[in-house]
Amino acid sequence: MPNLKEVRNRIASVNSTQQITSAMKMVSASKLKRAQDAVIQMRPFTAKLKEIMDNLILSVGTKGSIYATERPVEKVMILVITSNRGLCGGFNAYVIKAVNALIRDKYAEQARKGNVSLLCVGKKGYDTFRKTTYKVEAHSELWDGLTYTKAANVAEEVLQKFAAGEVDRVEMVYNRFKNAATQIITTEQILPFATETRAKQTEKAAGRKPDYIFEPSEEKILEDIIPYALKVRFYGALLDSNAAEHGARMTAMHKATDNAKELLKNLRLSYNKARQAAITKEILEIVGGAEAINN
Repeated sequence: MPNLKEVRNRIASVNSTQQITSAMKMVSASKLKRAQDAVIQMRPFTAKLKEIMDNLILSVGTKGSIYATERPVEKVMILVITSNRGLCGGFNAYVIKAVNALIRDKYAEQARKGNVSLLCVGKKGYDTFRKTTYKVEAHSELWDGLTYTKAANVAEEVLQKFAAGEVDRVEMVYNRFKNAATQIITTEQILPFATETRAKQTEKAAGRKPDYIFEPSEEKILEDIIPYALKVRFYGALLDSNAAEHGARMTAMHKATDNAKELLKNLRLSYNKARQAAITKEILEIVGGAEAINN
């Protein structure tokens, strides 16, 4: 049985840890509310934009846009969205695992040729993949005050690389926010633009094409709206990941606080047992000494 000093030190240490995890839980809960509001406000806009894109492509197709051009997949870029900080359970580990599975199952040939590049939004993903043979680029600064302008600048770099033929396909892996306790690992193809299949399904269901009058030309509209839609999709994924991170950290800190409470309970029980044993031992020594003197 450990001595009283060791148990007291452990109790003080666990109690300090409990206070820290409880404070981190409250901070994450506060940030989660703001992040969740941003996601809720963004989703109706992205849903309406998707509807507009479906109807537009249903009417004019995507042959005039370079961002919808299918090419033989020789070079692949994957956008890996993780966090800059840890202490959020399996939030980052699940994304990293999904990226490895995507490369292994879908882009193994490109990986063998060294044609897989990763753009990591978040230090945790970058710290993991920089040790691999993949070409890795980091944009961790996006989380320092996330705005649409910052997200659009990064998305513009990706669009330029695709237009220049430096990459043939772009996919994105991130945590989609469902609620504070649930994050859904999501993999989306960003480029080439892949709404045409859904548009054809819409056409089949409707039985006719929408009749629009375009101003300016159809080609000009596609040239402007497809890059904008891709930037909005990327920004929406960042908002989802931001809210999911705070939800995952709040849940992880809640569990850590509960575990600390349970550990403190067991430690205090051990302390009381050790203290009682020490007192009993002292009483026995005193009684034994008194008996020896009397004899």
